[in-house]
Amino acid sequence: QWQLVESGGGLVQPGGFLRLSCAPSGFTVDAYAIGWFRQAPGKEREGVSCISRRGDRIAYVNSAKDHFTISRDAAANTVYLQMHRLKPEDTAVYYCAAADICSNRFFDQTSIAFWGQGTQVTVSS
Repeated sequence: QWQLVESGGGLVQPGGFLRLSCAPSGFTVDAYAIGWFRQAPGKEREGVSCISRRGDRIAYVNSAKDHFTISRDAAANTVYLQMHRLKPEDTAVYYCAAADICSNRFFDQTSIAFWGQGTQVTVSS
């Protein structure tokens, strides 16, 4: 069964750092573009970032550009989201997702082929 497995969420203080991991099961990071979405309490799910299947194209939504970094490790078959200088408004369930390409279309969610189960990130003192 093909699926995406997230890990790395938790509770962190404002200004802190977390690294989320997304590991495909049943396929490799070379098969799909992989990225991240998040859903805060009471809000719609929104895109964060994606990386192409070869790792040669990366996209961020504006709110993520200055303190999130996406990367991939083909040997580990994992995509990472490093989150720096976290703020309380970054509190959300973070979802990993896979699609054919990393582009603006990735963020409108219509092209998503697989979703992970989500991992909770809470930024609070």
